[in-house]
Amino acid sequence: MRVGRRSGVGLAAGAQLGRRTPRLDLCAVTTLTPATVPAAVLWDMDGTLVDTEPYWMAAEVELVGSFDGHWTHDDGLALVGSGLWNSAKILQSRGVAMDADEIVDWLTNRVQTMIDEMGVPWRPGALELLAEIREHGIPTSVVTMSVRRMAEQIIARVPFDGFDVIVAGDDVENAKPHPEAYLKAAELLGVDPREAIAIEDSLTGLAAAVAAGTIAIGVPHMIPLPTSEEHTVWDSLGGRRLADLAELVASRTATK
Repeated sequence: MRVGRRSGVGLAAGAQLGRRTPRLDLCAVTTLTPATVPAAVLWDMDGTLVDTEPYWMAAEVELVGSFDGHWTHDDGLALVGSGLWNSAKILQSRGVAMDADEIVDWLTNRVQTMIDEMGVPWRPGALELLAEIREHGIPTSVVTMSVRRMAEQIIARVPFDGFDVIVAGDDVENAKPHPEAYLKAAELLGVDPREAIAIEDSLTGLAAAVAAGTIAIGVPHMIPLPTSEEHTVWDSLGGRRLADLAELVASRTATK
């Protein structure tokens, strides 16, 4: 949920990740009906698809320490869900004598190096659920506030054709909790956001997903998430199946 800033890279030039997986053959899936198939599944990345928040926190400790400052675990937790440029301001206030763009680049580079050195720490159940979704031809997007180059690095390590498009922090003007990123993902996939599932792990991300009109699921990781009539909270994606998503779609349809 780290937020980038617009870099001038247009969505029309590079957002698509290749040929889209064929749409679901409902005849082959007896447990689903046209009314309960998600139009798309939109995935947050850091903390939802991958457990990279500890990498970000370690990078923050290293950066603040390089300026003889002190950065605690609680300090790092306070930045979960924050935009990278907002985080940069806080780091500057703690003695990091760099401009905001330099801080964002330094942190992103450091986290990408950790991914190269230590691998991608997938969240429990995330790849399994994503694989089932893709097996049934349902469109998908990553909707992350990390910058695009990091999103591409992680998605390249999915061991199958996982995503149709990326919407990254440097593709939008407004960071989460603004709904722009989710609305852009739905637009790129050609779906009604009200018929799409969004999966998030932070309050700011959930707020964005709800504001976009999606069927929002919160899966808490570093910080707790409250229950609400506006979203569903699952303890984990472990053991979750496409049928569980279909139940949420059916529930939304029943309340229309």
